[in-house]
Amino acid sequence: MTASATHLPAVVRPAVEDRHWLSSDHCADPVLELLHALGWAVVDTPQANVHATSPDGRVYVGWLPEAPTAWQRGIVWQVQVQPTEGEPWAQEFGLHTPSEAVAGFLTALIATPSR
Repeated sequence: MTASATHLPAVVRPAVEDRHWLSSDHCADPVLELLHALGWAVVDTPQANVHATSPDGRVYVGWLPEAPTAWQRGIVWQVQVQPTEGEPWAQEFGLHTPSEAVAGFLTALIATPSR
């Protein structure tokens, strides 16, 4: 069986640029800037945690650097989703996950599917 080049996946080549973001600097800015730009309700707590909710209320994002229960489980990011159909689900990210990766996850999660 042969496949035409149009049906094969694109070859991904790493860029030669600096990849400093591949290791976490423990800064929430990439995610928080994204959520602010999208019009999410974002609330800071006196303990330095941040809670954000999507405009439709179906997605919650928490940056929890000072939440004892999160630290006990080794996480700092928590995403909770309540779909219109199906069961709710959650995804958590640890301390060493770069915020840029969490922002990419959220961007993919909330992208409007093309039809």
